[in-house]
Amino acid sequence: MLAGYLRSYTTALKDKPSRNRPFVKTYIDAFAGTGYREGRHVAPGDGGSSRLLLPDLAQQEPQDLLDGSARIALKTQPPFDNYLFIERSEARCEDLETLRGEFPELTSAIRIRRGEANAEIQDLCKGDWRSRRAVLFLDPYGMQVEWETIAAVAGTKAIDTWILFPLGIGVNRLLTRSGDIPESWRRCLDGLFGTPDWFDEFYRVERTSTLFGHEEETIKRASKDTIGRYFVSRLRSVFPAVSERPLVLSNSSNCPLYLLCFAASNERGAPIALRIANHLLSKRME
Repeated sequence: MLAGYLRSYTTALKDKPSRNRPFVKTYIDAFAGTGYREGRHVAPGDGGSSRLLLPDLAQQEPQDLLDGSARIALKTQPPFDNYLFIERSEARCEDLETLRGEFPELTSAIRIRRGEANAEIQDLCKGDWRSRRAVLFLDPYGMQVEWETIAAVAGTKAIDTWILFPLGIGVNRLLTRSGDIPESWRRCLDGLFGTPDWFDEFYRVERTSTLFGHEEETIKRASKDTIGRYFVSRLRSVFPAVSERPLVLSNSSNCPLYLLCFAASNERGAPIALRIANHLLSKRME
């Protein structure tokens, strides 16, 4: 799907002028090589031992799912003018450098930036985008993407974005059945959604009368569908066009891993971008 969109994108913008010149087209791959096992978290009640917050992300299927996006972009024809790969690990940056050898004709177009993806993207979005256009692939290995980053991307009015939203083994795992969510998890969810209002979307409080007064019970009403719809509504709050039917990506056990979402930030080009993305999403669903 990514390959299909990138081909359509570079073809559509091949001769589109900006100030009498074609737009400079960039492919941006955030979290280009961050490992699943790098992020550690001390869970409540584990005696202070360090373990993975989302251990399922360390399994082979999620890793295979995210493999190869850089090569997919570099194989795109017509090509992009620039390719930016962001990675915080020095070792993985060195691995990404091998792409220059695999694609010698694109050596001068490949940029590898070492740094934390949210900070790098937010800094990148501050520039002048009037003569530039880009496709961003946000493929975090958990819940690292901050809402500030998504809002900054939308603010450029120039970047089309594909987002792998950590649906089943990310967000849903932090939404406890009782609604008693540790403060560190709440901060994580607040940062992902950009608001604490998610709690009222995913839980309801039931009040019952007893001989001793009233009792309250918090009921979890979140499902993969309600979580997905809520995230799409959050995207709509900052992007002019968002695909209403993102694709659920599941493993062989039918456990939802991610939700593949699409959003376009340029209002003028959004109708075409959304039409292409929706076609690819619906084709995959079939």
